[in-house]
Amino acid sequence: MLRVVRAILGALILFFNWVFTPRGVKRAPQAQAKIDSETKNLALYQYKSCPFCVKVRRSMKRNSLNIETRDAKRVASHKDELVNGGGALKVPCLRIEDEKGEVSWMYESSDIIQYLESRFSTPQTS
Repeated sequence: MLRVVRAILGALILFFNWVFTPRGVKRAPQAQAKIDSETKNLALYQYKSCPFCVKVRRSMKRNSLNIETRDAKRVASHKDELVNGGGALKVPCLRIEDEKGEVSWMYESSDIIQYLESRFSTPQTS
């Protein structure tokens, strides 16, 4: 019974996410290329219908961030990477590799969103 409820809720979450998909910011091609090069060393470990993962993906979409998403539920290698690297099978989790090749792992959707927006948000002009 619980599996059915989760399936229904997951479908509803994905449906409403699809209906109300945010628009991404528009940047000059050079500015977007610079951000794309900075996001190539980021990966979001997630479950497709997890509400907290949807929240992070929506923030990524709003900020036009091309970050690889890795399904830790359906892809065993991604699950293993998350557990071995991050230390826990918990999503969402952002894998951050810096310019020196050092990797850090960030859990909690609010922390991930705050990190992404502080690092990549486009200043609003009036």
